[in-house]
Amino acid sequence: MNRELKFWIGVACKEHVADGVKLNICQFCHGKSSPARRLFKGDFVIYYSSKVTMEGSELYQKFTAIGIVVDDAAYQIDMGNGFKPFRRNIEYFDAKHLDIKPLIPLLPFIKNKKSWGYIFRYGFLEIDQKSFEVIANGMLGFNPLTQLTRI
Repeated sequence: MNRELKFWIGVACKEHVADGVKLNICQFCHGKSSPARRLFKGDFVIYYSSKVTMEGSELYQKFTAIGIVVDDAAYQIDMGNGFKPFRRNIEYFDAKHLDIKPLIPLLPFIKNKKSWGYIFRYGFLEIDQKSFEVIANGMLGFNPLTQLTRI
């Protein structure tokens, strides 16, 4: 099956993204299966963190991780206490955190530039290639689409 490459944004606090980067995994919407199953090997994922911690109120508003999906299917793990999130394996790039505010006018996926945070409310979304390239260039200093061979 020949499928077009897709670009995704996951929303999670900075602390949870850092945990995922250490484990080379991604999960979305508190471990729901549907988002994890929408990804295919070779797709790109960027994380946006509106806050530092899930419980706290300290704003962060930065893109915090970027990587490429390296497995073929979502899988579920048992973390105890009835929490069994669905995950994907991902290879993260060494990336800097990038403030979203200066990028808002440059990102086509953000249609409403005044209420820009609204787009992130569901915790997982597909974005266009141009938006991906703007964010990736800012986080990495290069466009991974021109530098890498797909997995």
